[in-house]
Amino acid sequence: MKITVQSIGLTPHEPLESHIEKKVSKLDTFYDKIHECKIFLKVENNADKTNKTAELILAVPGEDIVVKKTSASFEESLDMCVDTAKKLLIKKKELA
Repeated sequence: MKITVQSIGLTPHEPLESHIEKKVSKLDTFYDKIHECKIFLKVENNADKTNKTAELILAVPGEDIVVKKTSASFEESLDMCVDTAKKLLIKKKELA
């Protein structure tokens, strides 16, 4: 699986990149037909402290899986995205 990270308006630091790699690579164990994973990191322009958005797009046969979460940190947003994507992948595998 190819992992692409795009950050809008920021530069991801090394611990964040390794966190992304570690979390996303585990998705392969739930569904082995993932071609590509795109991750978009963005700081929302609002006064809230929960303004870090992570969007996860998994390229799988059929319809792509898209999950978008916002929280106080990119790590937390990404963790929520991966958890939701995991559930969707398991459901997709059961239906196949």
